[in-house]
Amino acid sequence: MNLLNMAQKSVDIVSSHWDLNHSHPSACQGQRLFEKLLQLTSQNIEIKLVSDVTADSKVLEALKLKGAEVTYMNMTAYNKGRLQSSFWIVDKQHVYIGSAGLDWRSLGQMKELGVIFYNCSCLVLDLQRIFALYSSLKFKSRVPQTWSKRLYGVYDNEKKLQLQLNETKSQAFVSNSPKLFCPKNRSFDIDAIYSVIDDAKQYVYIAVTDYLPISSTSTKRTYWPDLDGKIREALVLRSVKVRLLISFWKETDPLTFNFISSLKAICTEIANCSLKVRFFDLERENACATKEQRDHTFPKLNRNKYMVTDGAAYIGNFDWVGNDFTQNAGTGLVINQADVTNDTSIIKQLKDVFERDWYSPYARSFQPTKQPNCSGLFRFNPTSDKTVTYNASGKDPAGV
Repeated sequence: MNLLNMAQKSVDIVSSHWDLNHSHPSACQGQRLFEKLLQLTSQNIEIKLVSDVTADSKVLEALKLKGAEVTYMNMTAYNKGRLQSSFWIVDKQHVYIGSAGLDWRSLGQMKELGVIFYNCSCLVLDLQRIFALYSSLKFKSRVPQTWSKRLYGVYDNEKKLQLQLNETKSQAFVSNSPKLFCPKNRSFDIDAIYSVIDDAKQYVYIAVTDYLPISSTSTKRTYWPDLDGKIREALVLRSVKVRLLISFWKETDPLTFNFISSLKAICTEIANCSLKVRFFDLERENACATKEQRDHTFPKLNRNKYMVTDGAAYIGNFDWVGNDFTQNAGTGLVINQADVTNDTSIIKQLKDVFERDWYSPYARSFQPTKQPNCSGLFRFNPTSDKTVTYNASGKDPAGV
């Protein structure tokens, strides 16, 4: 909301979901956000919105009637996928990128994580080109054979943006998926993740909703080794400590536990091979609720999608599932920092967030066959969501 309050000229938003109105008590944040967007349209502020073509949203229709420009992306036609990107650009100066979409559940029920940059026009320029790429597909049923030079990446893994973030010397670039959406000089998300893991010297901490190294079609499922293999390489060949924090929810694929067991087995009798996995379960309190009770509640979920190491961080829109990267549209952000001891460093802040969740009562080792102990379940409020804030001008960031 703070970003929208700062808007004076333009607001560009990409989101996979657009459902901000609901009678549920926790929907108030979404309703306020919708009202703010409506207010901005009446103030002659240019509003441009991008959504997946499958979204049937009264919110988008209402904003369109008020003058907002809405682009629908047909990811099914382009790549048999869907739009999962989530980022905001305000006045071509400020940006948010993270896991939260324009959905009241995302804002009021889910545990999300994102990063905000204030006064960072150079990074915004690069992200603006991804937004322009999406907009260029309006009314098109296929992706062009060659992209316009105006959509080429400004920075990538070979040519990173040099900047100061909260008085910490940093490098940054944005990545994109699928590969079909990567014009010249635009890093593919997988390559961006590789660069972060390869640069790690001590540890790699990964927090995702789902971990499933499988690529699926309507007729078969195949092993997708891209990220699973990179983790094994870091563990065995470079002795990098790996921690995986995965959400446990009703859609968790049972094969997740098989792949986790396989990862753990690779460290058997290998010195300095350290892998630990925990499952983050925000629904544990409802494990013993009756069906009627569950039907009247909305699921809570940890939807973080990031990785942090001793020298870099990756914040994206995808879970670590094969189809997400090969078929869906999403955007990632990589930040490298040499000084990670500064309390305002993104590396320090993200590491603190990860460890807070890792040691919280919601995170636990999980045995899929074990029945919950209903008499011993705890009752307490979940930890608050976290948005990391940065000011590229070096001044203190505004509150969020």
